[in-house]
Amino acid sequence: MPNKARFNIASVFAAAGLAAVAGGAFAADAPVIGLITKTDTNPFFVKMKEGAQAAAKEQGAKLLSAAGKADGDNAGQVTAIENMIAGGAKTILITPNDSKAIVPAIKKAQDKGVMFIALDSPADPADATDALFATDNYKAGLLIGEYAKVAMAGKTPKIATLDLFPGHPVGAQRHNGFMKGFGLPAADAKSNELSKSPEVVCSADSYGDQAKGQTAMENCLQKNPDINLVYTINEPAAAGAYQALKAAGKEKGVLIVSVDGGCAGVRNVKSGVIAATSQQYPLKMAAMGVAAGVQYAKNGTKAKGYTDTGVTLITDKPMAGVDSKDTKVGTDLCWGK
Repeated sequence: MPNKARFNIASVFAAAGLAAVAGGAFAADAPVIGLITKTDTNPFFVKMKEGAQAAAKEQGAKLLSAAGKADGDNAGQVTAIENMIAGGAKTILITPNDSKAIVPAIKKAQDKGVMFIALDSPADPADATDALFATDNYKAGLLIGEYAKVAMAGKTPKIATLDLFPGHPVGAQRHNGFMKGFGLPAADAKSNELSKSPEVVCSADSYGDQAKGQTAMENCLQKNPDINLVYTINEPAAAGAYQALKAAGKEKGVLIVSVDGGCAGVRNVKSGVIAATSQQYPLKMAAMGVAAGVQYAKNGTKAKGYTDTGVTLITDKPMAGVDSKDTKVGTDLCWGK
């Protein structure tokens, strides 16, 4: 498990072997680094942008930022890449909306000497980017699956999974990790296909959105009103699922587990809406990405391979044999409002 101390920019630079550079306005020859997130509304990506801005300021770099219009907007991210190259970016940090469709644009930029680092979500194939700084999403799913298995002991599971959308690596890794942790047949972390099992009585795409998560849960309840365990791709989808369950008068008999660790999600764990969530750290991803971009600008050294940015199970109802921290720790490390 990662160090539970509060993350800060300086400690991330130190871990990366870099010194933080104090200063305000960037110089004319300052490194130009681009950040392209999936959206600019999800609190996870808002915090990622804040982390990148703080790191760029400390490092004396110029940050260009852009985002897709919504989850799945590949065209918007391709345009952003082109604009950032025109703006002088030599490193681009990206959370791919479409892990496969973005690859040609990445390769075209790399041919021009641009270093690409994926944050949070890998490209497909993963080695299409020079490096990946991200949560071990399979482990994040595994933790909440292990938790749910112990919490559901003695009950016949009737599971609903509210997933992201078909083919996305993060969605598949979290889903399959959950299945593995719960003791059900599951593909490994390299698969982008969602594992299935008779215990999963309903699966639906939520796109990580609260309203879509609520609709998905309503549809699942129509299909099987006896659902007693809900896995969700993230906490907005979990909040939507809870609203659907509450409207049906079933919220007290259903266990919800999720992933993200945003402040709103941690509050929902504290209030009992979500039983447990796996917390990830977008600020750390962004800070490490900017630090790597500055180093590339200084001496041409490229970041390589995968760096695990950590995950912690957060719950106020710990289960024997499952490592976790309480919502006080989760609140100290959460992001968003």
